[in-house]
Amino acid sequence: MLQELRIRDFVIVDSIEVQFQEGLNVVTGETGAGKSILVNALELLLGARGSQELIRPSSKEAVVEAVFTATEPLKADLRELDIPVEDEIIIRRVLSSTGRNRAYINDRTVTLQGLQQVSMGLMDLHGQHEHQSLLRTSSHRDLLDHYGGLMPQREKVERLFRQYTDLQKRLREAKETSMQRQQRIDLLQYQIREIREAGLKETEMEELLAERKILQNLTRLRQATEEALFLLKDRDSSVLNQLAEVISSVRQIVALDSEASAAEDLLREAEALLQEAGFSLRHLLDKYDLEPSRLDEVERRLQVIDKLRKKYGETISEILAFQTEAEKELQRLLRIDEETGDLEDSLRVLETDLTREVEILSRGRQEAAIKLQTEMKEVLRRLAFSHPEFVVQIKEAPLSSYGKDSVEFLFSANPGIPPRPLQKVASGGELSRVMLGLKSVLSAYDSVPIMVFDEVDAGIGGRTAEAVSEMLYQVSEKHQVICITHLPQIAAKARHHLVVEKKQDRDRVKVTLRVLSQKDRLREIARMLSGTVTETSLVHAKELLSGAQVKK
Repeated sequence: MLQELRIRDFVIVDSIEVQFQEGLNVVTGETGAGKSILVNALELLLGARGSQELIRPSSKEAVVEAVFTATEPLKADLRELDIPVEDEIIIRRVLSSTGRNRAYINDRTVTLQGLQQVSMGLMDLHGQHEHQSLLRTSSHRDLLDHYGGLMPQREKVERLFRQYTDLQKRLREAKETSMQRQQRIDLLQYQIREIREAGLKETEMEELLAERKILQNLTRLRQATEEALFLLKDRDSSVLNQLAEVISSVRQIVALDSEASAAEDLLREAEALLQEAGFSLRHLLDKYDLEPSRLDEVERRLQVIDKLRKKYGETISEILAFQTEAEKELQRLLRIDEETGDLEDSLRVLETDLTREVEILSRGRQEAAIKLQTEMKEVLRRLAFSHPEFVVQIKEAPLSSYGKDSVEFLFSANPGIPPRPLQKVASGGELSRVMLGLKSVLSAYDSVPIMVFDEVDAGIGGRTAEAVSEMLYQVSEKHQVICITHLPQIAAKARHHLVVEKKQDRDRVKVTLRVLSQKDRLREIARMLSGTVTETSLVHAKELLSGAQVKK
């Protein structure tokens, strides 16, 4: 709710600070007293564009500030705009004579768009104004669904529609994959075949590199091996022949001195080791007896491996791992046709369920529309429309999470004139009364917490005035209502009564807004009844207040 309003240097206002209460708040005052200034100030808080003409002459800036109670939806809007969230919302507009106008929410600078986003769910201003949620056709479907008790059914449609669109997306992606999959399958099959045909072994690359090194140095290896064998055993003065002579000499020593047997044993061990070394050298020499073409074979094999390494991985292990993953992907792609068929079957079933629930929702809307039209016509007759036409127009719209219907409220005050959209109703007074009628019927479902009515009493009186006052009070039981009025019947119903007064203060006009005491309130209603305060008007005012209190 609106707790407090502060206005400074605005139009002809010097300074105003006033509190509001829950329920019905009325603002009265003589014609020309400046009640429209209050509406202008509230429009600024709703995001209307300001101009330098609204700044009081001789002042550098005008300030309009209000304190509101924060509801949970409003707190969500603040979080979305990264504005500090508290239990109160303080909105401030500053109009500067330099043209640098500013808007603040909880002392955080915001754009007009951001302000409008927050204030849209905060306050409705009914009169010749644009700040009315019921003028936005986007709200009509929500109100009809709440009115008809259709929200559970709509939530069911929303849930099925989300599942339906999700399944459509998955099917579309599957089909897109299917269109591209043959190319991918061909590529994967080629890659797998290329790796398989290479017949790679884990340690093959290291073995080939070692073999290539030998083959590249084959002449040197043969020459060195042959020379070693020649020195070791093939020439007359070979190492083994000389060692045999040494052993023979040592045996002679052993025959004379047994202590030399240790040396003989070592020499015989050396002889055995040298013989073994000779066998190894002979084996190596046989190994090096290779065809030169073997090097070409090794080089070709290494080239095959290098080609695969450039495509699939640095090592043979990585290449083989790539093959394994490619085989898995290939199997998934080969199963896509089966998956697409399953998705299409599921989509057909879901489409049938969604169509059924959408039809149920649409029938419910048609029934609720007839009921709302009948109720609104009765309410509008009470509000001095002799031949009102109120139509809930339901048209088929593209299927969405809301179903297949668009909803718009149409109205005509005169017979023979086709009903038109609410925003095209010309008279501000007519529009205010239509909005009041809608609010009275739909107040239980309208989430906007604050409603401001201006001109709702234009051109009415008598029983209609009483009906308007009753409806305003009815709406104020669920919302905070601020009504600018000339009707004493409405003023008598108020829980909180404020009066706007304009006085001449030396060379300046001064506008004040003050809360009335019970005594002052009696005099104000008496003035509204007869134009001046008389004994008779005071008696009538007292009766009006007493009657209003009894009804409350």
